[in-house]
Amino acid sequence: MKNYKNLEKIISRNFINKGYVILPAQNLKILQIIKKKIEKFITKNHKINIGKKITLNSIHKYINKEKLNDIRLSIINFINQDKNFKNYYFRIAKDYLSILVGNDLVMQKNINLSIQLPKDNSSLLPIHSDVWSGDSQFEINLWVPLVNCYKTKSMYILEQNNYLYFTKIIKDRKINDSQNLFEILKNKLKWLKVDYGDILIFNQNLPHGNIVNLEKETRWSMNCRFKNIFSPYGDKKLGEFFFPIDTRPMTELALEYDSPF
Repeated sequence: MKNYKNLEKIISRNFINKGYVILPAQNLKILQIIKKKIEKFITKNHKINIGKKITLNSIHKYINKEKLNDIRLSIINFINQDKNFKNYYFRIAKDYLSILVGNDLVMQKNINLSIQLPKDNSSLLPIHSDVWSGDSQFEINLWVPLVNCYKTKSMYILEQNNYLYFTKIIKDRKINDSQNLFEILKNKLKWLKVDYGDILIFNQNLPHGNIVNLEKETRWSMNCRFKNIFSPYGDKKLGEFFFPIDTRPMTELALEYDSPF
């Protein structure tokens, strides 16, 4: 219990100061299961034999970028129809999420997948904050790489300690578009190095995004939002966008309670 308390303090402090934490996956075996499921699906359904010769990192050598989105959507459909996949994903970071968000958690219904081929500009997320498009400021994002992600093969974020600088810029300058905002902030942005076996949990209220992957490998990463069931919702509601993933016994009873009067 004492070690857990120390871990809780370290994770909480780092998250508050930076707006994100990069930590070892709680259960590496489960992460390996997730990766193997995706590799087997690709091998079976897209006739690309993932193994020693062809890896997720090198898959760009064997697929046409025009087919990339069809492949990505088929994998997203597969992982979200798998009854166990969401629970596996949650268990990769269960205790970390409990520290940062609390108990009584809800999870986004669909896990997202990003595949970014080298020099491909079709999979870009310009600088943004999820709150700007209707998400609740109480949501947190669990980002899980299936390969080592670094430099332009990863994502960037404006760290929490630079957020005040950002708010001053918004007030003092006219922002024409997302590219204009990126150019203004680029020297303050932090490129995150997240190796396979680690996970990233970040505050999606902070500006973040990616650019063209200029590395020689393909990026594979999954992401999914979590929040406390009782915290305020944005445009995306419980039952429509979120479902309960880890609720306490009293919460379950209270949600099922039907007044006799």
